Amino acid sequence: MRGARENNLADVSLDIPKRHLTVFTGVSGSGKSSLVFGTIAAESQRLINETYTAFIQSFMPSLGRPDVDSLRNLSAAILVDQERMGANSRSTVGTATDAHTMLRIVFSRLGEPHAGASTAFSFNQPDGMCPGCEGLGRMSTIDVDQLVDRERSLNEGAITVPGFTTDSWYVQGYVHCGFLDPDKKLKDYSDQEWHDLLHKTSVKVKVGTATMTYEGLQVKVQRLFLSKDKESMQRQARAFMDRAVKFAECASCGGARLNAAALASKIKGRSIADCAAMQINDLAEFVRGIDDPAVGPLMTTLRETLDSLVEIGLGYLSLDRESGTLSGGEAQRVKMVRHLGSSLTDVTYVFDEPTVGLHPHDISRMNDLLLRLRDKGNTVLVVEHKPEVIEIADHVVDLGPGAGPYGGTVCFSGDVAGLRESGTLTGRHLGHRAKLRDVVRTPRGKLSIVGANTHNLHDVDVDIPLGVLTVVTGVAGSGKSSLIHGSLPRESGVLVVDQSAIRGSRRSNPATYTGLLDSIRTAFARANGVKAALFSANSEGACPNCKGIGLVYTDLAMMAGVASVCEQCEGKRFTAEVLTYRLRGKNISEVLAMPVTEAREFFPAGQARTILDRLSDVGLGYLGLGQPLTTLSGGERQRLKLAIHMAEGAGTYVLDEPTTGLHLADVDQLLALLDRLVDDGNTVIVIEHHQAVMAHADWIVDLGPGAGHDGGRVVFTGTPADLVGTADTLTARHLRAYLSEEK
Repeated sequence: MRGARENNLADVSLDIPKRHLTVFTGVSGSGKSSLVFGTIAAESQRLINETYTAFIQSFMPSLGRPDVDSLRNLSAAILVDQERMGANSRSTVGTATDAHTMLRIVFSRLGEPHAGASTAFSFNQPDGMCPGCEGLGRMSTIDVDQLVDRERSLNEGAITVPGFTTDSWYVQGYVHCGFLDPDKKLKDYSDQEWHDLLHKTSVKVKVGTATMTYEGLQVKVQRLFLSKDKESMQRQARAFMDRAVKFAECASCGGARLNAAALASKIKGRSIADCAAMQINDLAEFVRGIDDPAVGPLMTTLRETLDSLVEIGLGYLSLDRESGTLSGGEAQRVKMVRHLGSSLTDVTYVFDEPTVGLHPHDISRMNDLLLRLRDKGNTVLVVEHKPEVIEIADHVVDLGPGAGPYGGTVCFSGDVAGLRESGTLTGRHLGHRAKLRDVVRTPRGKLSIVGANTHNLHDVDVDIPLGVLTVVTGVAGSGKSSLIHGSLPRESGVLVVDQSAIRGSRRSNPATYTGLLDSIRTAFARANGVKAALFSANSEGACPNCKGIGLVYTDLAMMAGVASVCEQCEGKRFTAEVLTYRLRGKNISEVLAMPVTEAREFFPAGQARTILDRLSDVGLGYLGLGQPLTTLSGGERQRLKLAIHMAEGAGTYVLDEPTTGLHLADVDQLLALLDRLVDDGNTVIVIEHHQAVMAHADWIVDLGPGAGHDGGRVVFTGTPADLVGTADTLTARHLRAYLSEEK
């Protein structure tokens, strides 16, 4: 690679050894992703896409050429990222890995009584799905009392659905439809009126001079809310859904998703639904016992797929587990399975923090897989912070020295021994170990979880102490997320800050998301005596040519579309007039280009400084104020949400692996932040595998002893010192080893 300048890369030139395992390290924002994903992987993908015809390219995402002088000797790159798999409830681990497809063929050949072709065993095909739930395995019921207040009339605001205010078009339709008395209390309605209000199917009615389609309230709610992906809704609508909609197992199929004929067909006494519900390591055993020449070659592939899932540490999942419920780390490992059995060699595999979601016990297995991919003759590139992975690298590239504009240069390139001696931030922290607390805090009460049995939990009872830092740990699949996310969010004052995607378009950035832009616009408006709307790229001040995006998207019909920097505003997003207005010598575009650390100096006081301080506290000092949210990693998204929620004073914060994407040096800063949250009177509960966070806790809840049906139990609760001193769980062993390595 010669002259890479993508994002913050400062003219990086680098030689990366082929058919080796190279780990890229450096603080968050130092340029690792820009180098590995934005340059190497992007150019490889672009060159492969260029080999297709223009017609085929028109159906592919358009990829711009990365800003680099030359990249030589590239091989085809396969990205294995942590993007969660689609939240479509029809996608399962079985469909995502093709294991279910292979099982369907086996059942169509060997199942007794014979039920038909393989589609007869598919819950996504009409000839296989349960007619009751249409293959979803569950039915939704709506609690009418969450939709209406029976003590009021329509004119008094009886409809309590979000967005259905008395003056809204929706409610006016009910008031003027002619079927209902708008001044009659709902509790006095006749059966016919109740039916018309809730269940009447679409019918045209006249409201004044306009004609509108009338539909019952329950029918409308079903269409407006239930047919949409819950994650894409606004918070108020999501909360309403949680209150009003109850999902129950489908009575017809018992949650198996399939029709009676498919469920009746069995092999060795088991239906395909029984097989899909088994833990994968048990299913692998069952499949080994099927020996029939009619499905010989297929069985070999199926066995290899299931064995790979077990080997990769996912044996605790079942094939019927919905893809959308997998964590980012689990999703990444499911994707890995496809590549382990591949006959391709001389491929470049690119991994983004493959240890996310992995207990120290599981990391050694992940390391084995990375080495196996390398030993097949592939080049393996890994962006990673964990010392356990850095240790196995053939070659390390350390970027830095800082983040954002202070990063983007290669601080070290060589072997691990050389990194240790190099004196770089990463080299110095490789042997760094957090210590146990001298004194743990005293709880001021407890949150009790009683009889938790989500997924693999075995009626778990556990007390979470209030007013302290509690770390919930255990191997992947032991039931941590099921325990915490399945029980706590229902409690009042509990705020869950996770890594899920942030809703918003390519116009959204940290300044708009945190409300910081309001303060910036007001400051510019006051300084220049003009209105604040001019300083919004989504409003009056937007460049008319690119509509405030800074890029112009050109559709080239059959060719791939091209995004080019807007010529009129040169990517600055605002009109020339707006850019003449200045605040302390800077225009609005220059302010939005600042990283948080620089902006803190520019705004020394007021609301803007408060928000910027929070962003800095959560380790996002390198983030540009105008950087699109779509470019943020899962860990960055979580820390951005935390920065906003810190202002709300929730009382109890639940964080899911907040160390994701954090350099060893930044973990100390995160621990200081967690301490500050607790010292301010909050309760902090962290689901985490990082030993530094475990060591720093006041209280530990350890789940296990294993994963899947071998887990789901609390194997230890107590202080970290007690865990290290007396317990013999997997976590205890690894934390003891970690503390004894202290240097």
